[in-house]
Amino acid sequence: MTPASIAEEIRAARDDFHQLVDEATTSELRQRSNGTRWTNDQLLFHMLFGYMVVRALLWLVRGFSVLPPRYSHRFAKALNAATRPFHVINYLGSLGGARVLGHGGMESVMDRVTNSLTRSLDHANEKQLARGMYFPVGWDPYFRDYMTVLDVLHYATQHYEHHRRQLTLSNAYDD
Repeated sequence: MTPASIAEEIRAARDDFHQLVDEATTSELRQRSNGTRWTNDQLLFHMLFGYMVVRALLWLVRGFSVLPPRYSHRFAKALNAATRPFHVINYLGSLGGARVLGHGGMESVMDRVTNSLTRSLDHANEKQLARGMYFPVGWDPYFRDYMTVLDVLHYATQHYEHHRRQLTLSNAYDD
């Protein structure tokens, strides 16, 4: 896992997202996804939201990484205690996200967020990418107990690819 390979996977996900949104029919977008309670449209927003969350997580990692590790460990434990409300908010937030932004808006946000993340990779040095903190592992199956900036940036695409496999769009199976 190198900064260049992570930047490339983020760009590939951005391009894939555009293709999925652009080629999906209204009927397909309204269909249920596989293994979630969301429609394909709602799941696409959730996939975008994962990248948006990562941008915010980078600020947390950078902040906690300058403190003694016990602070991020306590923070992660507190967040783990709030796992159930997090999952409810996470679910509800994606119900209306696609409607609020619209498909063009979702694509525009995806471009801005992924460009921001790849710029972070392009401008960070090894020391900055190695900064890390403890994470609430109960929140996501791809969170690890301790994650670096590089890990968090890679997580974004892991999250995207996980949910991409749950889409029931006809063009989701072109790979």
